[in-house]
Amino acid sequence: MFGWKKSPPFRTLIGEGTVITGELRFSDGLRIDGEVQGNVTATGEGRSLLVISEKARVHGKVRAGHVIINGCVEGPVVAEDLLELQPKARIVGDVRYEALEMHQGATIDGGLHPLKSEEKPNLKLAATSNGGAAERPAGGQAATIAGSVHKV
Repeated sequence: MFGWKKSPPFRTLIGEGTVITGELRFSDGLRIDGEVQGNVTATGEGRSLLVISEKARVHGKVRAGHVIINGCVEGPVVAEDLLELQPKARIVGDVRYEALEMHQGATIDGGLHPLKSEEKPNLKLAATSNGGAAERPAGGQAATIAGSVHKV
């Protein structure tokens, strides 16, 4: 449906037992197994993938292209491409999505709102000499954390 040949690579992992306090911005792929107390937002113009695992908790807004949730989110969720809700997903907040896949057992305490074309962010695609889309340079920053990190 989306014409993706492969998912973006995971460049950042928030491990189980780790708590991030503050805003979290990332590009490419991010997997959260711990807890984030703040907003989680994909940046950049490329595809993004956010996985919130079974033991993970996010207290804040979540926004990315492809979002897979199997943990808890307390706050609004925006999936600009696809939102996958696994069986143990728990969301308290409104959900906005382009496409939705919801497994039996997942719960949402909030509204479900499909994105309309006028609500989607405008994307600028740069052409390369070979006619393909430009890519982010290798070695670019994968995630930015504004806040504090501590192990519990």
